[in-house]
Amino acid sequence: MNTRLPVLKTWKLFIGGAFPRTESGRTLAIDDLKGNLLAHICHGSKKDLRNAVAAARKAQGAWQKRSAYNRGQILYRMAEMLEGKADEAAQLLAATVPGGVRRARREVETACDRLVSMAGWADKYAQILGNQNPVAGAFYNFTVPEAVGVVGVVAPNEEPLLGLISLIAPALVSGNVGVAIGSPQHPLATALLGEVCATSDVPAGVLNLITGLRPELLGVLADHRDVDAIHAGGCSPKETRTLELGAAGNVKRVVVRKTKGSDWYDDRHCASPYWIDSFVDSKTIWHPSST
Repeated sequence: MNTRLPVLKTWKLFIGGAFPRTESGRTLAIDDLKGNLLAHICHGSKKDLRNAVAAARKAQGAWQKRSAYNRGQILYRMAEMLEGKADEAAQLLAATVPGGVRRARREVETACDRLVSMAGWADKYAQILGNQNPVAGAFYNFTVPEAVGVVGVVAPNEEPLLGLISLIAPALVSGNVGVAIGSPQHPLATALLGEVCATSDVPAGVLNLITGLRPELLGVLADHRDVDAIHAGGCSPKETRTLELGAAGNVKRVVVRKTKGSDWYDDRHCASPYWIDSFVDSKTIWHPSST
C-alpha cells in the first residue's frame, strides 16, 4: 500500500502586490518545534530587497494622495482578513514559536486589534501631531504632518506577527509605503501577512515583505538611498549600529524600538499616535487672514 506524502507549501515573497519566487532560487527549510519539516520559504536576496524598494517608491505617491479615511478603511480590511485567517495563523505560529496555541491565539487577536487601533488614527493623528500656530501678523499659520516616503521595517523575533504589524501600521496609516524584512527565526508570520494583504485591498507596492537572513539584508536596507526611514525592533547592538551607519548615506531617520516580550501587547505604548510621529515631516503653511 502506498503512503501519500503531504504537499509541503513553499511560501513566497510579497513584492508589488504579487508573490514572486526569489530571484536567487534559494529556499529555507522550516521545521516545527518537534523537528519535523513543516514548509519551505523563499530565501530573499539583496536583489529582491532592491526590487521591493522600487515597487514601494512607485506606489508611494498614489497611496499618499488617498484620503486618510480610505487608508484607515484598508488597514481595517487587513484586520478583517487576518481575523478570518485566525485559526490558520494561530496554528502556524504555535507550530514554530514556543508557547503553544493559546499564546499564538493571543498574538493573532492582538495583531488584529492593533490594525484596528491604527486604522482609527488615520484621520485623527494630524490633529495630535499638527497645530494652528499663533503668529504676530495677519496670517493663519498651520503645521500639518506629511509622510516621509519609503519606510524600511525590520521585524523582531519575539511576537513575530504582532511585532511586524506594530512596526508597519504607523508608517502605512500616515501615507508611507513599506518594505519589511520579516523575523528570521519565525518567517511564516511574514509570509502569512503577505496573503492577508493580497485580499485586503492593499494597493500593489504599498507593502512589500521579504523573508531572509538579517546579515544579508540589513546593510542593503540601511544603505539604500531610496529608503527614507527605518523602523526596527528586536535588533542587537551590532545590528543597530549597522542601521545607523548605513543611514548616514542619505540621512534617513532610524527608529529602533527596545520593546520586548509582553511589551508588544501594551496598546498605550505600541498603538500610540506618537509612533506615527517618527515617519512624518512637519509642513508649515501660511495663509493671509485679512486683506
